[in-house]
Amino acid sequence: MVEKPVFYSVIIGTELLNGRRKDSHFSFVTETLRKRGWEHKASFIVKDDKILLENVYNLVKADSHAVMFSFGGIGSTPDDFTREVAAKAFTGEAPVRHKGAERIILARLGERAYPHPIRMADLPRGAKLIENPVNKMPGFQLEDRFFFVPGFPEMAHPMIGGVLDRFYAKNVRKYSCNFVVEGSEAMLIDIMEQLPEDLELSCLPAFDGERRSAEIYLADTDPEKVQKWCTFFKEELHKIRLKFKEL
Repeated sequence: MVEKPVFYSVIIGTELLNGRRKDSHFSFVTETLRKRGWEHKASFIVKDDKILLENVYNLVKADSHAVMFSFGGIGSTPDDFTREVAAKAFTGEAPVRHKGAERIILARLGERAYPHPIRMADLPRGAKLIENPVNKMPGFQLEDRFFFVPGFPEMAHPMIGGVLDRFYAKNVRKYSCNFVVEGSEAMLIDIMEQLPEDLELSCLPAFDGERRSAEIYLADTDPEKVQKWCTFFKEELHKIRLKFKEL
């Protein structure tokens, strides 16, 4: 498990990018994380391209707080190369036969596992299995933080839910303050630049004809910190005669 985790999703499939299929993984992960007090840091939808996928995995791996959910490409057809790329990116080796995965596949398929489906048991060294409640063909995980599941939502989504329940069930409560300022975001930059860098800040501008407004959101796990800087922001608004409305 990772302390202070941040969450990435990697969604693999040329069919999503050329419009043949619609993605449902991003919205599922976002909502599932939200219910547990977490949120996405980044999400990638990538085509079936080994070099691109390896580059994305390396980018995620470079974040020491990363927890990643990777969807798709763990089957046995020629366009399923997630296992191979994951082994290279995360272990620096080729996949090796996972005996536990091999037993599951053989129990499920018998002689039909040969010559192709049995390849799904070739996983990165050190991988642990993720149970698949639908057809028993397992996903896999590395270091309790990089999780690889099928592209089929009906399989992948309960697998990710189970992973979160086991490893990252609930975040520390986050406190926030949220208000809308009657003015442009440009008028607020001097105030925002005085806030601490580790305070979560969001400024969302809106337009209504010639009228400008900006929604301000401040958040942190420390309620006193949020209260301090929320009060500071509002006091600074009074100084420059800008009105605001609480949300």
